[in-house]
Amino acid sequence: MIPRDPFASPPGQTPQLGLRFEEPRPARRIWPVRELVAQVRELVEQEYGDVWVEGEISNYRPAPSGHVYFTLKDADAQLPIVLFRRQAMLLRFRPEDGLHVLVRGRVSVYEQRGQMQLVAETMEPVGAGSLQLAFEQLKERLKAEGLFDAARKRPLPTFPRTVGIVTSPTGAVIRDFLNIVSRRHSGLNVLLCPASVQGESAPAEIEAALAGLNDSNLVDLIVLARGGGSLEDLAAFNSELVARAIAASRLPVVSAIGHETDFTIADFVADLRAPTPSAAAELITEAQYTIAERLATQSHRLDRAARFQLLQARQRLTQWPIGRAESRVSTLLHRLGQRLDDSTQRLDAALLEQSRLGQARVAALAAGVLHHDPRQKVAHAREHLADFRARLDRSLERLIESSASHFGALDARLRSLSPLAVLDRGYALVLSEDGSLIRSTAQIAAGERLTTRLADGSFTSRVEPTANNG
Repeated sequence: MIPRDPFASPPGQTPQLGLRFEEPRPARRIWPVRELVAQVRELVEQEYGDVWVEGEISNYRPAPSGHVYFTLKDADAQLPIVLFRRQAMLLRFRPEDGLHVLVRGRVSVYEQRGQMQLVAETMEPVGAGSLQLAFEQLKERLKAEGLFDAARKRPLPTFPRTVGIVTSPTGAVIRDFLNIVSRRHSGLNVLLCPASVQGESAPAEIEAALAGLNDSNLVDLIVLARGGGSLEDLAAFNSELVARAIAASRLPVVSAIGHETDFTIADFVADLRAPTPSAAAELITEAQYTIAERLATQSHRLDRAARFQLLQARQRLTQWPIGRAESRVSTLLHRLGQRLDDSTQRLDAALLEQSRLGQARVAALAAGVLHHDPRQKVAHAREHLADFRARLDRSLERLIESSASHFGALDARLRSLSPLAVLDRGYALVLSEDGSLIRSTAQIAAGERLTTRLADGSFTSRVEPTANNG
């Protein structure tokens, strides 16, 4: 049985012409710009999360934040690159326009601009190693600043007393250095300032060691030493931090890094480059060693000359008769004894004169000390004080006697004018009850109490009325 078409006309009916059914259209999706760009960014980062891109740097722009922005381009296209601060600090060379580089990172989209960019993780130059390129760039920059100029190089002290050496305390460099110094100049002091000479912390430790030796005032010059190695091993001595620390040193700096064929930035900035640390020890001790060799040579020649003279003297002595020889020897001994006596006498006289002069100087100094001795000044002051006190006592006694005489005269006059003196002659004073002086009988009344004052006391009386006779 053939299945019936559901869209066919029923049997017996004429099919309707022009009737057809269309498929339903999908609903439109409207994207916000942010969501679309974010989804594109996620897809791009998933697909291109770790890529290497090669091209030429252009429009290089370091930002104050430490981030670096530039464009990587070739003949047909260009790609914005962002290198964030942390990754930029790890670069071993300085990017610049026109440099052909290989960049590793992830492709992303900067949503605020809707712009594709490569977020770089690492970067290295094409055709030359990053360390070599960094070396050449720093070398040219410091050379342009004049840090390599011969005019600023300082001579080393000819006879240093103490040498400061900045190196690893556990390496073979310090042992070789000390062996050569002890062999060529045993009186030279060596002050070791330990520092790392390899690794990320090495530049800062070397800078601190150089500054510490300059501030110590204990050394006359500084040796910066390290054994040989690859360019990576010597990276600390190719750093700008170490180069500027050497240039800022107040003391002369000798660079003794690597082997004779190794050259570092520190070699160009230092006041003197030694091919090896052992050669540095020889250069520092050259003057002392040369003088010691000359002294040894002269001593050897003097010894040979003395032996020759002694041999000739013996030959001449054997040719002389024994008696004559004894006489000449005796005469020579007598002359030498006489010269010894004269010299002894002059020496004794000189010693006595020096002793006398010394005693005179000591006496003069003692007199000067005694003259300025504060104890004598105190004694003189006490004598003056005692004299002043005696004079003051005598002045006070005379003043007291004069005052007593004056007061006695005043007392006599006072006594002569005192009313009490009148009482002594038999007179009396009559006082009322209120203490006023009675001068007239009119001042008294009968019955009133009166006080009579005599020379030797007083008594009280009452006024009685008088009898009337008539």
